[in-house]
Amino acid sequence: MRYFLLTLGCQMNKSDSERIRTVLENMGYHSGSEEEADLIGVVACSVRQKAIDRVYSKIYKWNRMKANRNLVTFLTGCVLPADKKKFDKLFDLVFTTNELPDMPDMLRQYGVVTSFTTSLWSGSKTHKHHEAFPPLTEIARDKQTPGNRQDGRTIMDRLWKIRPTYHSEFEAFVPIQNGCNKFCTFCAVPYTRGREVSRSSHEILDEIRMLMEHGYKSITLLGQNVNSYGKDRPDTELSFAGLLEEIGKLCENYGNKCWVYFTSPHPRDMKYEVIDVISRYCCLARQIHLPLQSGDDEILRRMNRKHTVEDYRKIIQYIRHKLPEATLFTDIIVGFPGETDTQFENTRKALAEFQFNMAYIAIYSPRPGTVSTRWKDDIPMSVKKTRLHTLTDDLEKTALKWTKELLDREVTILVTGKDRKAEYLDGHTEGRINVRFHSPDISLIGRFVRVRITSVIPFSVEGKLIEVEEKAWTSPVK
Repeated sequence: MRYFLLTLGCQMNKSDSERIRTVLENMGYHSGSEEEADLIGVVACSVRQKAIDRVYSKIYKWNRMKANRNLVTFLTGCVLPADKKKFDKLFDLVFTTNELPDMPDMLRQYGVVTSFTTSLWSGSKTHKHHEAFPPLTEIARDKQTPGNRQDGRTIMDRLWKIRPTYHSEFEAFVPIQNGCNKFCTFCAVPYTRGREVSRSSHEILDEIRMLMEHGYKSITLLGQNVNSYGKDRPDTELSFAGLLEEIGKLCENYGNKCWVYFTSPHPRDMKYEVIDVISRYCCLARQIHLPLQSGDDEILRRMNRKHTVEDYRKIIQYIRHKLPEATLFTDIIVGFPGETDTQFENTRKALAEFQFNMAYIAIYSPRPGTVSTRWKDDIPMSVKKTRLHTLTDDLEKTALKWTKELLDREVTILVTGKDRKAEYLDGHTEGRINVRFHSPDISLIGRFVRVRITSVIPFSVEGKLIEVEEKAWTSPVK
């Protein structure tokens, strides 16, 4: 029996997919193509209409395929209520990721559970990632125990106890928090993921310890509002800075052989203490992704971002002071309802002032159920596209300035795969600047190497292999 899983959206959805794969493979399924699959699933994303449109195109195709063979379809992920109502009629099964531990029971009604194994769930020594996760029977008991209240925290605790089938042998996602309490007026996350829930720090540290023991080189801490970690458990949990401190100490115990990243923080919750902790531990990567969304205070107010440009400026100034080598990434939305030419120019000014290495620029997309859909989407698409292209051009100039600083310098990179160019490999610096270099040696994938940079373009560089390293270290150039 084969399954095919389509994952759309952010890294958290990818992390959820890793747990879905574990459940499916313990049900007796093996990964396959759309054409051969008996079970097809989507981890969907309602944050962007483009992703939802792709789901529609796929499900219509799959439902046509049912005329020629037995096929069961399911949908999960970040799905707004308005989208879920429509998808209920198109998919055989629609459920939240919180319900993943119960997936075998849900699928039994379709007769597609061919077998059920417990070895991968139960901590069998045959699987190298057994150490940090409990057996399935314990997860099931968490729900069935009389009097066990299934609130958001309990449900997420059950989900996080499922061992992920990691997508890589050297890079891993580690969820530490789920949901968001900010309710930005453009954002679907509070309606799809719910309120903020923090994962147990003991579980997080156990998983990271396990990954380090197995030689993982890059670990990314995930959350919709990652730096609000611990706020829902103030009496029993660490703060985000406290968690980073413990991770930093753990890395030191294992020889600082990996880079640890986090995404996505909110400026409102970005405390100076977090930056201070990063500055003390070389394994905490010198790369900060801090969404700005707009450079105009009135637009920020209408977005309900709960901070001003000046608030953001102070954070950036502190980062530049404490972590001068760090790269800075951000998110920006253009064409928000009512955005005037002057307000857009304020965003251009902010982009020029903060000198980001990378910005993920998106055209505003109204999402059903969010506050901003009450306002007229009054910016013509032609204007939105012009603003997008203008900001992209501005960003390319800034990014090229940064990459030019790498010319003729040696940097440490993590090799992540083959490049499209024959006999070239891809990787990235600690600051997530993309690098490619000539080498036919695929055994370098998943290892740290030193590269001398020989040419640059705005968002990536090319170099010459100098040496292979045994561990990560903080390069003087990010």
